[in-house]
Amino acid sequence: MEKIMWFLSLLFAGLTLAPAMAHLLEMPQKMELSMENYKVVQAIYRGWSLLGVLQIGAIVFTFILLFYVRQKLIVFRLTLAAFLCLAITIVIFFIFTYPANAATSNWTISPKNWVALRQQWEYSHTGNAVLELISFILLILGVLNKEDEPLPPGSSLLGARIY
Repeated sequence: MEKIMWFLSLLFAGLTLAPAMAHLLEMPQKMELSMENYKVVQAIYRGWSLLGVLQIGAIVFTFILLFYVRQKLIVFRLTLAAFLCLAITIVIFFIFTYPANAATSNWTISPKNWVALRQQWEYSHTGNAVLELISFILLILGVLNKEDEPLPPGSSLLGARIY
């Protein structure tokens, strides 16, 4: 079952990384667009909200993976860090991205503060892309360290002795 969790965690983390990197790579050019051209380009994201299922999958499978690797200190720490990166992307989305989407009706209207909203939207996606990439790298490092020595008896996952 652990192998299945590794597979699913890596698969979903990789699938969430693809659109995140697309946002990151196109951002510099999009920041130069006029309001009308930006709205046109933003229309390509209609339906991308379904990708949230992939994000939830990455978080859930990585969380479950933590249970399977809990006796391997290095792998546990790498997987925990990957999980936290994935979880933080959801927080960033709801604090920064979603409010920009709501204020612009998913970029179908252009409020007076559209430039600030564009920056908020683009930079939140940039931050999430970086976190997605870090998470994916951490999961790969976890796989590469799978054969890590188990924790000695009386040790905790965070490295402190339990007496």
